Amino acid sequence: MPTKEEDFGEWYNETVDKAKLCDKRYPIKGMNVWTPYGWKIMSQIDSFLRREMEATDHDEVCFPLLIPETEFKKEKDHIKGFDEEVYWVTHAGLNPLDVRLVVRPTSETAMYPMFSLWIRSHQDLPLKVFQIVNTFRYETKQTRAFMRVREIHFFESHTCHADREDAERQVAQDVEIVDAVCHDLCLPYSLLIRTDWDKFPGAFYTVGIDTVMPNGRTLQIGSAHYYSTNFSKPYDITYEKEGGEHEFVHQTTLGMTERLLGAVVGVHADDLGLILPPAIAPLETVIIPIFKKDNQEKVMDVCRQVAAALKAAGIRSKLDDSDGRPGAKFFDWEVKGVPLRLEIGGKDIENNVATFARRDNGEKGTVELDSMVPGVRMILQAISANMLEKAKAKQQSFIHEMEDMGAESIPEGQIVKIGWCGNPECGHKFEDKYDIKILGTPYHPENWTGKCVCCGKEGCKPAYAARTL
Repeated sequence: MPTKEEDFGEWYNETVDKAKLCDKRYPIKGMNVWTPYGWKIMSQIDSFLRREMEATDHDEVCFPLLIPETEFKKEKDHIKGFDEEVYWVTHAGLNPLDVRLVVRPTSETAMYPMFSLWIRSHQDLPLKVFQIVNTFRYETKQTRAFMRVREIHFFESHTCHADREDAERQVAQDVEIVDAVCHDLCLPYSLLIRTDWDKFPGAFYTVGIDTVMPNGRTLQIGSAHYYSTNFSKPYDITYEKEGGEHEFVHQTTLGMTERLLGAVVGVHADDLGLILPPAIAPLETVIIPIFKKDNQEKVMDVCRQVAAALKAAGIRSKLDDSDGRPGAKFFDWEVKGVPLRLEIGGKDIENNVATFARRDNGEKGTVELDSMVPGVRMILQAISANMLEKAKAKQQSFIHEMEDMGAESIPEGQIVKIGWCGNPECGHKFEDKYDIKILGTPYHPENWTGKCVCCGKEGCKPAYAARTL
């Protein structure tokens, strides 16, 4: 198996397989089977998204998988972005359908005909809903578990508002939601307003949510969009104002996918296997008994007491009382990325402690049996903080400022910060010369100005460019 530094792509595939996060042997390429362990992690991530949706007054819905072609075609820019990626249903049994059906690539064209029925007056606004469903896109590039698949585990929120100001307040709230979720995943990220040629089809503007992989390439883990009235006009989503006038609603969406799990693997795992943030680990701690024949019963009794105390406190724990040598158990749980291992043997009991080993940095120490719950909680908090800070430092190390286009090339693995005047001609010229993508300009303004890397215009805002996965 190659190391993470030698060949990130092959290392990633092997790590996913070794940890048994999914099974890629399903007979349709890019449509993988979620295994129990992988699904537990993804379900935990989903729970964070549901938590944030509930806290911000979104209601969960579930729309049908199939969309009539007549509805799908109403928004021409949206269709233009998906026309090479969608799957079509053309027959019901042996009978050709009068109207072809699209297998959902995303849900705007499924939801918005219903929104036009649900919204009547200003009292129906804001409308805020979300769903967690599977979407389907014909990914023609090389597939990779969680990162590039054809059946996508997808979170999407959709909102309708009376005006642009309220809609943009929702985008700002979406940014706060992303921050809360990524904090739980110990994932650093950037928020960049995409270029006009790279925004979501049909959006007024798109905020891309990117993190950086160990090879310096960026991975988009989500996006927030302000649609203005680009969808409400073709779908006739209007509301009656207090004075009786009718206006088109302003809309937003937030989308995140199973790429969140792919990002956790890519950012945190090492050559031994997964390293899971405590918040999403199916098991936060595993207890390994270390005994001899003459003290087995005593050691097992203490281990059971510790396991019961941790579980009672809400800490996801397991006593590994299976057959096998301790070393083999250590290896198995390291591969699975369990954040904290507790070892309890005869000498530990004599000293009234358990020996711990942290998965994030290998640190070892002891925690007193009498204060096991607060001790474990403190260690888990330290693990989360260390994982986030380590990932932030790594991400920042890839960024380099670039003042002009004098260089012949941009090295693989570099993210460049440039001045850009915003002119598409300059943007395309830069991308074409260096075979790199302008990710966009910061959503949160940065206190930085410079000259355009291409035309030399002074007083330009920063933009970031990178090669992407």
